[in-house]
Amino acid sequence: MSHLRKVLVTGGAGYIGSHTVVSLVHSGYQPVILDNLSNSNPAVLDNLRDILQQDLIFYRGDCRDQDLMHSIFNEHQLSGVIHFAASKAVGESVEKPLLYYSNNLDSLLVILENMDQYGVANLVFSSSCTVYGQPDHLPVTESTERKPAASPYGNTKKICEDIIFDVVQSPASLKAISLRYFNPIGAHESGKLGELPIGTPNNLVPFVAQTAAGIRDSITVFGDDYNTPDGTCIRDYIHVMDLADAHVKSLNHLDQQETDACYDVFNLGTGNGNSVMEVINSFQEVTGAPVNYQIGGRRSGDIEQIFANVEKAQRELGWTASKNLQQALADTWKWQQTLMKSV
Repeated sequence: MSHLRKVLVTGGAGYIGSHTVVSLVHSGYQPVILDNLSNSNPAVLDNLRDILQQDLIFYRGDCRDQDLMHSIFNEHQLSGVIHFAASKAVGESVEKPLLYYSNNLDSLLVILENMDQYGVANLVFSSSCTVYGQPDHLPVTESTERKPAASPYGNTKKICEDIIFDVVQSPASLKAISLRYFNPIGAHESGKLGELPIGTPNNLVPFVAQTAAGIRDSITVFGDDYNTPDGTCIRDYIHVMDLADAHVKSLNHLDQQETDACYDVFNLGTGNGNSVMEVINSFQEVTGAPVNYQIGGRRSGDIEQIFANVEKAQRELGWTASKNLQQALADTWKWQQTLMKSV
């Protein structure tokens, strides 16, 4: 095992992080997982071991813990870092901005300091399409102007991108990529890994799945009077395993860069937008499970529509989304049924 290239995966027990751990192992990397389990379940680690049929290197702790970070960087000869760990609920960030700035900014700063100290050059950063706000033109390209963030969460992603950019310009040797995700959905095909919302889901697809499963009475569609074909908001929904694959391709891409320092950003989406009602109707068709929904008023902070231009990732990373909306919804339902059996 020791000859495998080790990659630190912060937030590696979370939704996207755990699926990326699977992709890393399948691609010949050895993940070193760091997670404080504040927004994930320890059972995820057991499920990962089950899927991968091997043990995992896992540290329970916080990225801001300097002593812990020193010991991890000291003990493992890391070839790169994928940084997922962050507080991520938009609504909560409005209520608790200081928590979000402290956690999301300080964790990145500590990681960058340790990367510099221990000579680890490659960083893949988990960013978000929230940096674009409500764009003036669709689809969104990487050169689309970043708008003022609609929430402290979104602002932390913008600031983190700026911090990484500034470090790359400095004498420090850093090769970094920020991946701007659109809307991750779906689950691992085994049904053993998926999105595990704590409390009421903030995202559409887990809420739809929980409603179909009878955990929620109904789902409210926030607004049906938008300027879209069916009046409901449009998003670019991407399968989490496609997203995981893009992180591995990003690491490989950084490895191939012969310069000491570089920075790039990539949109990760399907390039297609689907409305809220399309998602609900597709879910019902794919699963045969009825979803009880009602139409409500618009929700403040929601943008009308956004979807990605993904040509740059196709061209430079050799990556493209291979799974469609129906596949993602079928995998979500399989995962939801697994969760129900385990209750």
